[in-house]
Amino acid sequence: MRVIAMDEARHSSDSPAEGTDDEKVWLTMNSTTVSAELGLRLVVPDRSTVPLLAGLSYTADDPYAIRMAFHVGNDEPVEWIFARELLTVGIVRRVGDGDVQVWPARADGERTLHISLTSPFGQALFEVPLAPLTEFLHRTYELVPAGRETDFMNLDSELSNMLWSS
Repeated sequence: MRVIAMDEARHSSDSPAEGTDDEKVWLTMNSTTVSAELGLRLVVPDRSTVPLLAGLSYTADDPYAIRMAFHVGNDEPVEWIFARELLTVGIVRRVGDGDVQVWPARADGERTLHISLTSPFGQALFEVPLAPLTEFLHRTYELVPAGRETDFMNLDSELSNMLWSS
């Protein structure tokens, strides 16, 4: 297993990077998973931001999905599941319908990704620093290349799970 600390200024995987917590992403990668912890910001109604920590995880067993757990206070994290392609396309243009929308933006001169989430409990807008998120996504594509996702799925097991729960 490898653990890599990245910041926006350096993309060396040899040693932990210097910088603020918002600039870092801690990546853990093995032969079937990629995990990261990164700082992001919740945009509140007065347009100020509140720093948060989010855990991202990706597994070859579920190659289309990225799980993002938002750590808010002492409660259990709030987890959302995103299509990997949604986050990837959102880096270059607005994408998403309904509950999840993603688009590129700038915050204080920094390139960011906006993620808007809507649920019956409310709406939230997050600013995610682009460099660490891009590094995380890059690692997921090293693990499972685009267009090869079905090579990593066990379709018999998936069908069995769907039929069992009916």
